Amino acid sequence: MDVSVLGLGQMGSAIAERLIGAGHDVSVWNRSKGRADDLVALGAFELDTPSEAWERSEVCVTMVADSPALAELALTPGGGLVHAASGRGRTLIDMSTVSVEVSRDVAAAAEAGGIRYLRAPVSGNPGVVRAGNLTVIASGEEAVFASVESLLRDIGPHVFHAGEAETARVIKLALNLMVAGTAELLAECVALAEAHDVRRDRLLEIVGASAVASPLVKYKIGPLLKDDYTSTFSARLMHKDLDMALDAAEAGKVPLPVTSLVLHLLERCMSTGLGELDFMALLVRLQREAGQDSV
Repeated sequence: MDVSVLGLGQMGSAIAERLIGAGHDVSVWNRSKGRADDLVALGAFELDTPSEAWERSEVCVTMVADSPALAELALTPGGGLVHAASGRGRTLIDMSTVSVEVSRDVAAAAEAGGIRYLRAPVSGNPGVVRAGNLTVIASGEEAVFASVESLLRDIGPHVFHAGEAETARVIKLALNLMVAGTAELLAECVALAEAHDVRRDRLLEIVGASAVASPLVKYKIGPLLKDDYTSTFSARLMHKDLDMALDAAEAGKVPLPVTSLVLHLLERCMSTGLGELDFMALLVRLQREAGQDSV
């Protein structure tokens, strides 16, 4: 299939690699130049502008950092993806984590422009993508999903059609509040144990064999053993997602007290220079407050 991938951050690049490896004819674009070089070396074609995607591809996959970035890419008058006449009858798949409101705006504009639209946010990090373990949560018209399901499975094997409209957006935000909450509990587990001279390697070996050893916890054990907070998903981006989750909770009149607390703790990470580290910088914040800081 001819497919374009727009947005070549860590996740977008990994998705493009998977599609190239699966034999698709892949075109790529990124706002800042240079991010496409490795993908071009693998056989991708670099686009000059986003709207050029429709001239080369049946399907366009977007993976951008936040709601404003998607709005700019899709909705800019005269240059946005959903306004390009060459896109009529083609399919836009957005895999970013964005707000329900912005996604609705894109959906309405896509319908008006004759472009089929599928929301397909993901659960996993770039390593999970490359290992072939990504989870994709899609929502939109079932016929649209069916037409691109095999493409989505080439990106990640765990693919779900969750329902119509913005269902996938809400599920993704619900998943991420669990990720953030788990990270804070893991940070507190480590900080408490180390305050009583428990060796981290021994503690995490036991955690990894216990009832609380979720895939997320297991992914974080290796970096925690090395005090490595290189970002797979930054504290700043996690804060952005929790903020959107709380907006969705307000719209649904649902209190989320734990999520509100973790959002505040992430704000403290950001205010002390930890915002671009991995969201497990929640542990660094705790260590500093406890006088245990090793980073």
